[in-house]
Parts: sequence; structure tokens; C-alpha cells
Amino acid sequence: MRKRRLLAYLVAAALAASAQQPASIPDPKSAAVALGEVGSLLPDFTLKDLRGHPISSNDLKGKVVIIDFWSTWCAPCKQEMPGYQELIDRYGPQGLAVVGLKSDAMADTEDPSKFAKRIGVRYPLAAVTDDLAQRFGGIAGLPTTLIYDRSGVLRKKIIGFEYTEAVEAELKALL
Repeated sequence: MRKRRLLAYLVAAALAASAQQPASIPDPKSAAVALGEVGSLLPDFTLKDLRGHPISSNDLKGKVVIIDFWSTWCAPCKQEMPGYQELIDRYGPQGLAVVGLKSDAMADTEDPSKFAKRIGVRYPLAAVTDDLAQRFGGIAGLPTTLIYDRSGVLRKKIIGFEYTEAVEAELKALL
């Protein structure tokens, strides 16, 4: 069992490392920037969170934004999401926003609202539609974390687990 966990961790770490994007940011107005790639723009969206409250990309303008694609069955998501809550608690007053978009790639292992409460997550969570996932460039794996600057430009894309400290370092440069 220990070997399996170590192997799973190493695979997740390798995926996360390979998913890191280069530091140079292409011009988002350029047609050469594909959806969901570094340099692309935060797509327009409006949806309701798990509590029925509206979430809109318009509400995120002028903020540094983390968009986190997650699911209840995703063990790395369970590890990562409380760290994002810590970041919003710490940097929310400086203009950080976090939105969790729940994938339905597989059936939930528990009620998403109860899951969020159990792991201590209070930032907005919503179920993502296939259409919206495509506007973010599609989701290659979970978790997927997208970090946008105050202008709505994607600055970092992380596929797989990432330590809160590494994400925080990225955010500090944008805040």
C-alpha cells in the first residue's frame, strides 16, 4: 500500500512538473493563443454556485483569480483545496478570488456541499458544464489550476497537485 501511495505521488508530481507553463506570456489578443493556454483570457461565464448564488467572470475583473477544477473523488483535490482556502483567507483583501469548478468526469463520491464543508472550503464552488470547460481550453486532468492576473490573462496552468507554497509564490508576484 505504501508503495502504491508513493507511486501515485510520484506520478502526480511528474504530471504537475510537466504541466508547468513557460514564463513568457504571449499577447492574449493574438489569435495564436489557444484557449486554456498561458496568455489566453479568462472566458466570460455566469453560473450558480452550489448554494444557488450567482458567480460571474464580471465579478472577477481587476482581481487575481484562481480557477480550480476539482471533484469529490479526486484525492489530490482534497489535499489542494484547503490550501486555496488559506490563500483566499490571507490574500482576499489584496484582491485574490478563488472559484472551484466541479468536474463531472466521474460520479461524485459524496455530496459536493458536504465535501466542501468537511474539508473547510468556503470559496464559491459550482458544477462546470462541458461548454464552460471547453471555454477554459478543456480539462486534461484533475486537479487543474488556472491562475489569472488582474487583467484576466492566464499566467500559470497547473495540471495535477501543487503545494500551496508554490501557488502562493506565483500569486505574490501578481498581487
